[in-house]
Amino acid sequence: MYFEERIAIVDGLRSPFVKSWSTLNGIDPVTLSTHVTRELLFSVGLDIETVDQIVWGTVVSVPRSPNVAREVALNLGLYNTPGFTISRACASGFQSIASAAESLWMGHASIAVAGGVDVTSNAPVPHKKSVIDKLRVLPKASTGAKISTLASLRPSDFFPVPPAISERFTGKTMGEHAEDMAKFFGISRSDQELFAIDSHRKAHQATSEGWIAKQIAPIMNGKNAVDSDNIIRPNMKLEKLQKMRPVFDKVAGSITAATSSALTDGASAVLLMRESTAKQLGLKPKGFLKSYAFPALDPRENMLLGNVYSAPIALERAGLTLQDLDLIEIHEAFAAQVLSNLKCFDDDKFFQDKLGRDKSLGEVDMDKLNVWGSSLAYGHPFAATGGRMIINLLQSLEHTDGQYGLATACAAGGLGAAMIVERA
Repeated sequence: MYFEERIAIVDGLRSPFVKSWSTLNGIDPVTLSTHVTRELLFSVGLDIETVDQIVWGTVVSVPRSPNVAREVALNLGLYNTPGFTISRACASGFQSIASAAESLWMGHASIAVAGGVDVTSNAPVPHKKSVIDKLRVLPKASTGAKISTLASLRPSDFFPVPPAISERFTGKTMGEHAEDMAKFFGISRSDQELFAIDSHRKAHQATSEGWIAKQIAPIMNGKNAVDSDNIIRPNMKLEKLQKMRPVFDKVAGSITAATSSALTDGASAVLLMRESTAKQLGLKPKGFLKSYAFPALDPRENMLLGNVYSAPIALERAGLTLQDLDLIEIHEAFAAQVLSNLKCFDDDKFFQDKLGRDKSLGEVDMDKLNVWGSSLAYGHPFAATGGRMIINLLQSLEHTDGQYGLATACAAGGLGAAMIVERA
């Protein structure tokens, strides 16, 4: 992927990532997004008025504010700054960064903020369509018609409809697809549990050493200050995990709540501009966007292999190999999903049969993988995860004196995302 000028990632910031219905319960997604954006711009020392594009991702729709990006602009007083909101499932955070970068490359913007938010505990809960149809006519109906309509309703009609969590095309949940992959690739329950424990251990260590606090913008929720992630478990015990029941295949399954990412509330934001703009403003970027890829695969077969489908394309566009990378971030939707992808990374037959490539990328060096933990430990507020991963990757590259990093995610619908960054 070649462009005349590099896109600088000046900095990034996120809210605490917390378990849904916990410390951020009740907070509005637009409010959370606005706060993170404002704090990011203040921390960099950039005049808010200079931002001329905002791109946001979200998966759990906000009915009152479907275009979160524009609402953020308005909350910041940027009445003449356009904003648009996108959704690419769990890859939405990566897509918002890519879309903002494309606006900069095309000259449609000079300075852009790209972010994502999902507050699952604030998700809209609908009622049955048949009940809505009956109630819709009540305001204009006669008294008799109102009484008749209300009398026809049963108490159960007023129960909300649980949100659908299964794939529309396959009819299976993400967890069921991950369970299929665990069986297909022979991923043992023990390996999944050890992987999850390691993710929490690394996240706890990075937090204890103060690295993660640099990423977080504390926020007030009512009278309570929320300033830290709350899903990380520093003392996970294998013997306790072994006693947990499988959640997706209760008879022959191996995936438990401990080896799955939790429902999470959170937002993240990244500040982007062309390299020349950063120099003019005297800003030192954290890194540069090198390449990205957003492929798709048939979701009926091992749907969560988006990582291995996307990484080769992004590497090729960047002119790099897997061995050139100093750090790798793979989104941990499920431990089984990550371990399945890692098997495929080093499988020549898979690359020949499924990707039409002569040979595999090679074995992933586990010492380079998710060095500060990932979504099993931090949680996964869908559209905010991509931003967190890029922030994490650039910060950990600086910490380890690395140059190139890859961040990649699988996504619902058989989608994948990969993004390569270069440390400044």
